[in-house]
Formats: sequence, C-alpha cells, structure tokens
Amino acid sequence: MEQPIGGYHRPVLLEETLAALDVRPDGTYLDGTAGGGGHAFAVASRLKNGRLIALDQDPDAVEEASARLRGLPATVVRSNFAAMREVLLGLGIGGVDGILLDIGVSSHQLDTPERGFSYHADAPLDMRMSKSGKTAADLIAVLPEQELAALFSRYGEEPFARRIARAIVRARESGPVDTTGALAELVKGAVPAAARRDGHPARRVFQALRIAVNGELDRLSEGLDAAFDCLNEGGRLAVITFHSLEDRMVKQRFAEWRKGCTCPPDFPVCVCGRTPAAEPVLRRPATASQRELEENPRSRSAKLRCIRKCHTLRIRWDSP
Repeated sequence: MEQPIGGYHRPVLLEETLAALDVRPDGTYLDGTAGGGGHAFAVASRLKNGRLIALDQDPDAVEEASARLRGLPATVVRSNFAAMREVLLGLGIGGVDGILLDIGVSSHQLDTPERGFSYHADAPLDMRMSKSGKTAADLIAVLPEQELAALFSRYGEEPFARRIARAIVRARESGPVDTTGALAELVKGAVPAAARRDGHPARRVFQALRIAVNGELDRLSEGLDAAFDCLNEGGRLAVITFHSLEDRMVKQRFAEWRKGCTCPPDFPVCVCGRTPAAEPVLRRPATASQRELEENPRSRSAKLRCIRKCHTLRIRWDSP
C-alpha cells in the first residue's frame, strides 16, 4: 500500500475510484483536486505512455503533490478545477479520458490548525483553500444577522441558524469573533443542550462558512460542466462528495446528462437524436467498506458517483 506523506492521509474510496475510472496505461487523465497526491499517485503509477494532470488551488497541496508525483508522468498545476479547460488548452491537451473530483476539505487542511478549518483547535478563523481573498473572520465581522442566518441555513442546513447568527452579532459588539475557538464556543452556547449530543454543535456552521469563503458550490457547478466538456467520448467522470449539498448537485447534473434528449430547452425540435450524453458507470454511489471505515473514520460520509460520456452534442447549421 502506498503510504501518505507530509501529513496527508490515504485517499478515500481509492480502489473504487480506480475501478470506476478504468485507467488505461496510454490514457490522459485529470485529477482536479490533487490534495497530497494520493489518488493522483495511484493513477499516474498505472500509466506507461499516458499522462496525468493534477490541479489544486491550495499551495500546500501543490507542493505535496509535486513531491509525491516526482518521476511519474504527471504535471501539477496550481488552479481551481473550474478552470480546467484553460489549463488543458495551455498544455496543448484537447481532451482527457478520465477526470476525478474529490470535493471538500482535505484531512491536511483539517489537521493544520492555522488554516482555520477545524473547531477542535483554537486558531485564526481563516478557511481559505487558496490562501487568498476574504477569510471566514471577515464574513463573520461584516454580514448582518439575517445574512449570517441565511448562510448557515443554506450551506450548513443548520436548524438553529437564527439563534447562532443572533449570538454572533451580539458577541461582536464587544470585540471581533476571529478565532475558531471563539466561534465554536459561541455556537455551543447558542444551541439547545440536546443539539450538543449529536456531534459537535459547530460542525454545520463551519461547513457553511467554508463553502461561502471558497465559493464551493459555484465552483462545483462550473467544474462539473467544464469536466464534461473536457472528456473525450467514452471518457469517465468520477466525483467524490462528503455532504448532501454537493452530492445533490452531482446527482442532478449526472441525471441531466443521462436524459434521452440533450438539446437546450429553447430548441423548437430535437437535433441530438435523443441519445443520452452519458451513461452511469455505477448504478448507485459507492461508499466506504467496513475496513476503510475502521482505518479512516472520515470516509463514513464519502460517496462516489461516476458516469461515462457517450457523445458530444454537435449542432450543425446547414444553409437552406
């Protein structure tokens, strides 16, 4: 078994992902969320005349992935996966045979307190995956109570969003709420005692802030469309998600591509031949085995979905 380096854990659903992608030795593949390079290493190790492109917006991840993939047929680029079209064009690659997106925060980010993702340690309230732009503390400092409540409800599905938002606004009148420990304690004090028994009470709030800070759902939507466009016909797109908001978006987008007609809704007649643009590789999402759950508890919420691209919609306008 290939061992993790640099504090990065073994990737989740590794064998299931490799099987779903059906990696060919001469194929071209893209890992849009390289992290520490775990999935990327496994794919690149199976290539002979092929090539792997590994992307990540986190500079720490780019450094780790570059070290792990050294000597393999792989190119590591610092970029958000939503920009994969531009990256591939810049490398002179017109299409790829498989794409992997492992969505969400990495174990390394959670386990590095100064990155500000974890409610288990007291550190600056940051949460930026790219280390640029506004931090979670910036949002907490300026958003009105109603907007904070809406954010916690929409991105965290937090049932006590209003109570938590009210507590934050009151607390910041006395000083900034700019550390993970301070926010976690505020949330803990705002929710009913019964709610504290179902996991850490700040879990949903931290998830919501992370999604908002990094624009994760917007990037996922853009990235899914970009990935499908970048696939060669017969290519496969595998996506690993960890919470219902992400999984719902992936499930709906995959369902759209599997429909019998792929024409835009404003077309007066069907021009695609009613051929689905994609077919499922997995009939139902793959989840972690009991062994993996025991070895890596963070895999418990992971779901892997995968589709195969059947055709690209090409519309030809013939002269009358």
